[in-house]
Amino acid sequence: MKKTTLLILILATTKCISQIYFSPNANMYVKNEVLYVQGNINLDASSNLYLRNNSQLLQGSAGTSANLGSGVLSVYQEGTSDNFDYNYWCSPVGNASATPGNENFGITMLSRPTTVTASTVATILPATNSNGTSSPLAIASKWIYKLVKATNYSQWFFVGGATTLAPGEGFSMKGTSGTDTTDPEGTGITNNPGSAQRYDFRGKPNDGNIVINLGANNATLTGNPYPSALHLNAFLLDGSNTATGGVAYFWQQDKTVNTHTLVSYKGGYGSYAPVDLVSPGVYIPAFFSSYNADGSVNNTGSSSGIAINRRYSPIGQGFVISAIADGTATFKNSHRVFIKDGTGSSQFERKAPKEDTAKKEDSDPETTEEVVEEVSHFKFNTIIDNQFTRQLALAFVPTATDGIDIGIDAMNMDDAVPNDVTFWVENGSYVIQGINFDETKKIALTAKAATNATFKFYIPEVVNFDNSQMIYLYDALDNSYHDIKNGTYEVSVAPGVYPDRFKITFKNEQTLGTGSETSKQFFIIQDNTNSKLRASNPNNLALKSFKLYDVLGKTVLSKKDLGTDQNYTFSTSGLSNGIYIAEFLTTNNERLTEKIVISNSGK
Repeated sequence: MKKTTLLILILATTKCISQIYFSPNANMYVKNEVLYVQGNINLDASSNLYLRNNSQLLQGSAGTSANLGSGVLSVYQEGTSDNFDYNYWCSPVGNASATPGNENFGITMLSRPTTVTASTVATILPATNSNGTSSPLAIASKWIYKLVKATNYSQWFFVGGATTLAPGEGFSMKGTSGTDTTDPEGTGITNNPGSAQRYDFRGKPNDGNIVINLGANNATLTGNPYPSALHLNAFLLDGSNTATGGVAYFWQQDKTVNTHTLVSYKGGYGSYAPVDLVSPGVYIPAFFSSYNADGSVNNTGSSSGIAINRRYSPIGQGFVISAIADGTATFKNSHRVFIKDGTGSSQFERKAPKEDTAKKEDSDPETTEEVVEEVSHFKFNTIIDNQFTRQLALAFVPTATDGIDIGIDAMNMDDAVPNDVTFWVENGSYVIQGINFDETKKIALTAKAATNATFKFYIPEVVNFDNSQMIYLYDALDNSYHDIKNGTYEVSVAPGVYPDRFKITFKNEQTLGTGSETSKQFFIIQDNTNSKLRASNPNNLALKSFKLYDVLGKTVLSKKDLGTDQNYTFSTSGLSNGIYIAEFLTTNNERLTEKIVISNSGK
């Protein structure tokens, strides 16, 4: 006991130790502090290192971990309690043995806290059992999976209760049912109040470089592998981790849907772009959709509405990397920070429990975050069929290009959604796009509809951007501009894909008279007597394409590579009577449009 007391006194005065050796049966209890160890930790047999009340362990060594010993570090984290809902995890510990280095993890290393230092090992239910319980803590192994370099839903790999999760490998796990009123830390926060299940991770603390393998256009579930917070921006923007694309994706699920049946699930991926090392980044929440039996997405759902701070990943937080290249990514001790869970920009997927203000201690200065300027951006919402909302973010970054930028542009992880609106960047679908602002730019959107759909566009939030700057949605169907910053624009679309119909603009070119001279040099008329659409091009403008849209925006006629002829004729004899929009596109991407009325009643 003297050794334990001495260690606590050293910690309370310095909080920094060069290296630690725990003799057999020795214990250290760290409360509401950061323990910094420059070298390795040797936890000999039956020794324990307890991290409590948001304490964390940081280590300063570079390269391979030298931690060893069959004693254990114990640290808590809370996840969703509902046994129908997934959290994505990544363990901060591995198997404890005398062999130096990080080791594999399995859910058998999870326990239920009973006192501030004691825990009862969780019961691991067989894979035939779907429902976990909070007291006694029982985990349904049926839902423990990992995802490594996957290209489709079928490549989730079943783990169950096996100790086969390598350091840095994330895993899925559903929560528990019931409540557990045990308050092991005496903070007023119980193990399970009915909304968050506490788990005690016990094992050898992970340390040093942890490498994960990535594949181009493949998804890998990983996460924070340390018993401390992870500076997610530092990890994603590390020059050796460019294969990640610099973006992390977080699973979010509709917690009002209580089912184990895949076709009834509602969930999706929130997207986090760090933008730069010191910014709070840009986060777009998932919009929920239901799933078919093969994992593809059904056409119903709603916006998650959950905005979660992602700059620092708390202990245990898992996330997905959608790699842009074959290679690896390395977690390093230099990416570790002491930021308490639930404060500032460190939040686990579930909402953090409220702190007991009567028992709250003075905040540690090392957890105080610097005040940083938010990324200049605005959110862009599309309400689809009055059922669910797709949210996008357009960020204004001086260093950004109009193409794909690492750490800024986030791809659409829910691309299987039948009705959707996203950014269109380098022939891909994106939910966060960064540009260097220029009021003359037009930001391309792609819209798709599997059935007749209604889209309502508007801007719900503008952050750190010129309040006087107008923002419009341009609709190429009728060459119209709509103020979506101060109002909404609602439109019905027919089934199809519309890669160039809608654009975000910062000028209303109709009010500026742009293109009037060109329009005078080009004439479009409908000859209903002969059921023909005629266009006159007296100045031999070079034309890229012709399209004829019906009132729902569906393309009913089209032709490419028209050249520079002076006259064009298109038959309209097979079309229904009604109003149409004729559009010619020049090689300079100028649109020449005219509303026409087709009447074939005499035919």
